[in-house]
Amino acid sequence: MSAVKNSTAAVAAPAPAPSSEASDLQASETVFSAAAELFALLSTPIRLRILSALCSGERNVSQLLTQIETTQPNMSQHLSSLYRAGVLGKRREGTQIYYRIEDERAASLCRAVCTQIAMDLDEAA
Repeated sequence: MSAVKNSTAAVAAPAPAPSSEASDLQASETVFSAAAELFALLSTPIRLRILSALCSGERNVSQLLTQIETTQPNMSQHLSSLYRAGVLGKRREGTQIYYRIEDERAASLCRAVCTQIAMDLDEAA
């Protein structure tokens, strides 16, 4: 019953409008949370390899397995995670499922970070 009273009181007396600074902080938190989710999704080397392989066009699981050394179940698990997150799209052709990059921001991030690291490694060598 007290929960109902509290929610009624909240409706009867609306909170003051957030200041511009509070809105900016909330927007920043949203941005940082979304970025952290994307970084977490891309935190495994195999997922970065998958994105790299798909940058040149769609591929099915068999084609990806010729480019990326892993097991078929492991590849399927990573493809599924990337698909559920909206980074990859897929289409079925007969018995084959073809994957493609659906979210270009993830591919751009992958390219930018991997290119920078490769350049840093070249300079250090």
